[in-house]
Amino acid sequence: MDAGVLLLVLLAAVLHASWNALVKAGEDKLVMQTLVICVHGYLAMPLLFFLPLPEPASWPYLGLSAVIHFVYYAGVIGAYRHGDLSQVYPIARGSAPALVALGAWLLAGEALSAVELLGVFTVSLGIVSLTGLAGRRGRGGQGDGREAKAVGFALLTGATIASYSLADGLGVRESGHALSYILWLFALEAVPLTAFALWRRRGRVVAAFKPHLKAGTIGSLLSGLAYGIVIWAMSVAPMAHVVALRETSVVIAAIIGTRLLREPFGRKRIAAAAVVAAGAVLLETGGL
Repeated sequence: MDAGVLLLVLLAAVLHASWNALVKAGEDKLVMQTLVICVHGYLAMPLLFFLPLPEPASWPYLGLSAVIHFVYYAGVIGAYRHGDLSQVYPIARGSAPALVALGAWLLAGEALSAVELLGVFTVSLGIVSLTGLAGRRGRGGQGDGREAKAVGFALLTGATIASYSLADGLGVRESGHALSYILWLFALEAVPLTAFALWRRRGRVVAAFKPHLKAGTIGSLLSGLAYGIVIWAMSVAPMAHVVALRETSVVIAAIIGTRLLREPFGRKRIAAAAVVAAGAVLLETGGL
């Protein structure tokens, strides 16, 4: 991976952790998630008239990615309703890299060396190990039902991350124009998600959306830029490299969770974050 691409993917990791923190901090998770996704979707629509259509070979991937993203958003909303950012974010992001690497090998012919495989495993192990260090506790120190639900939704989110990453990695390569593919994906997601949120908040739309407009708009700009960078990066670099490197965002999310949202952290989580970084280095250098 070129050094410039590497730095952009790391920037995407920071942006991604930041918009997730905004959704977690929002009182109405559905409204926040809708604003985060849909604002940049509507901003993208006028630009479509000035760009060529993606190649027809990429259209099935566009449609598949849009559908998978709706399941992903449901997972994110459910996870943040029941769990902490520093708990569910690492589970969701940590379960994806190994699945993406396997899928890229099976579907795109991206063979991984032994060192790269070790890197994927180490990244995944480090991220997943972060999850059990400071979960929610019920009475008597036992995990409560909210924690079980949070973990379940986070695992669902991780599966969808792996799925849409593969769909977009393959689709953008068939599109003939990465920016056009990115903007079409944003636009395809915006209308149905907005309709669903308006239906769910019918009768109190203004009261539900108004308090979240500023934070949601900021989050949307962060989200759009982050995912746009990642899709573009997958068009010029191996998918497994891009996705695994992006997972360093768990370190940032853990810091945001503990410093700004006052969630539990600790030395063990710092050590686990170091494992994530080591895995990213192995994955990046394994193909050299």
